[in-house]
Amino acid sequence: MKKFLGSLLVLASALMLTACGGAGSSKDADAGSTNNGSSEKITLWAWDETFNIKAAEIAKEYYENKDVTVEVVTMSQNDIVQKLNTSLASGNTEGLPNIVLIEDYRIQSYLTSYPDAFSDLGSIVKEKDFSDYKFAVNKVDDKIYGVPFDSGVAGIFYRRDYFEEAGYKEADLQDINWDDLIKIARVVKDKTGHALMTMDPSDLGLTRIIMQSTGKWFTDESGEKVTLKGNKALEYALKIQATILKEGLAEQVSDWDGGVNGVQSGSVASAIQGCWYASTIQGAEDQTGKWGIAPIPVIKGDANSKHSSNIGGGGWYVIKGLPGEEQAKEFLGQTFASNVDLMNQLAKEVGVISTLKAASKSPIYQEGVAFYDGQKVFEDFSNWSAEVPKVNYGKDTYAIESILTESLQEVINGGDVDKVLTNVQKQAEDQLEN
Repeated sequence: MKKFLGSLLVLASALMLTACGGAGSSKDADAGSTNNGSSEKITLWAWDETFNIKAAEIAKEYYENKDVTVEVVTMSQNDIVQKLNTSLASGNTEGLPNIVLIEDYRIQSYLTSYPDAFSDLGSIVKEKDFSDYKFAVNKVDDKIYGVPFDSGVAGIFYRRDYFEEAGYKEADLQDINWDDLIKIARVVKDKTGHALMTMDPSDLGLTRIIMQSTGKWFTDESGEKVTLKGNKALEYALKIQATILKEGLAEQVSDWDGGVNGVQSGSVASAIQGCWYASTIQGAEDQTGKWGIAPIPVIKGDANSKHSSNIGGGGWYVIKGLPGEEQAKEFLGQTFASNVDLMNQLAKEVGVISTLKAASKSPIYQEGVAFYDGQKVFEDFSNWSAEVPKVNYGKDTYAIESILTESLQEVINGGDVDKVLTNVQKQAEDQLEN
């Protein structure tokens, strides 16, 4: 959905979903879409009532200016994108909120297409206070436009009981590469009958995780030039994903709910996802104590690859020029941009892994979690988040991914990955760079 080819493709991108958000229906959108023209009220748009919305509602408790009302409006992520695209393309921001949550994969599309639409937040956001990788997406030149919110740091959520039945312990999932994980997955399936994970063949989320672990993406460091041909990290990632599918090491699903059912029913042995997926895993309360979380593997033979990567995550942005702009900055400055107590509460009540570095020192990050057999998962995720390589996602992530989906199938069918990517490079250039 990222802002693809200017406003036209950005508008088309609103029909797609991401790991960080769903396509649920709008709620109370009309009530919050019109600013009352007074700085005594500010409006915030976000999606997901159990995560982002709940976090925003809790943040209101930490805002000291009681003369200002903060209205939190629940909308689907797609509806937010559509409304932003329509309004920003027309140059009319009336009806937009003061504060809006935007996914990291998309924000560069807005910041580069509509540079004057967002307020500079450099006065309330200190880059040194947050995980470095967040600033590869929320800046243009030296200006900071977003308050980093949740981390999408990735991990392997795995069933301890299934892996132990296959002869593996927690230590066996440390310091491994993706080829090692494939070997482990084969044994787990052979010994237990459980596939490693669920996988939608049209979703390249795993490929994204693998690429970012070594600081690579579908585009170059500027986020503008398509770099599919000769992209070794991408080649490796596609081979891994293709192997998992081809060998039946994944239970194939066609949508989000299929993946949820796979883990909550006990059908699969793991899920390789962002930390925000914990709420889905923990939805199966009868599995308490049976799960663990391991760091992701590295790319075999790549000295730059780390056991840390990211999938999803977002940030808070302020629409420029609307009544209440200064109050919106004030609200974010007192809450998501600095407040460790808030982050501690969000970790406890919502499961947010904050990218605010100081949050890692809060009490809950030092506590074991019973669901994961006492593992200090907040501390682990926080440590991994601090090591995630910086990547500029550019404006065309989802457009490129849609082109690459057929390429994955070609690799599964035995196609030479180098030739496949050479061909798709030209296709992507024709569609995106002209």
